[in-house]
Amino acid sequence: MSENFNANFSPRLILFSGHAGTGKTTLAKKAIVKIIEQTNQDYFFLDKDTAFGAFSSHLMEVATGNPNDRDSPYYLTHLRDWEYKGLLDIARENLALGVNVILVGPFSKEIMSQDMFDPVKLALPLNTSIRVAWIDLSDTEAKRRIEHRADPRDDWKLAHWDDYLKRRVNPPAHPNLMRFDNTEFDDLNFEHLINFLVV
Repeated sequence: MSENFNANFSPRLILFSGHAGTGKTTLAKKAIVKIIEQTNQDYFFLDKDTAFGAFSSHLMEVATGNPNDRDSPYYLTHLRDWEYKGLLDIARENLALGVNVILVGPFSKEIMSQDMFDPVKLALPLNTSIRVAWIDLSDTEAKRRIEHRADPRDDWKLAHWDDYLKRRVNPPAHPNLMRFDNTEFDDLNFEHLINFLVV
């Protein structure tokens, strides 16, 4: 792995995580402006759906005939972990070059295991600062927003809502994670989140 170009610089990995429909990407795009202002540093923006959406759709169509499948055992067994590995590989390469990264994706499995907080387990530069914003939304409001966005990738979730709810875990308490209730956007709470992320 390449050495960080500036040994005195600690790259930042900021993750916007949470379940489907919580508004992770919208909040991350809103936050990046404030984060750049506060840190006076640039950030590489990496969203899971942008990075792997088209690729995974094509692969799932070839494999199962359903390009929108993101919930079947086939996807979860054969593709899910490889998507996340790819995201972390891209983030790792940038962080090793001294480039801060804002990463958007559920990452619930990695957060529940607490691997997401450990630069060693993620094979990141050891001086990487990791902060996680976990975006919260009630089950009812999340379902309403998922229905409203009408993304065919959500079809399974809506058709099997009770089964899907079993996968909506609560993150473990960790000093590097802050939960943000996105039911009604609140400027003061958002500023508090930004301050936490750039510590």
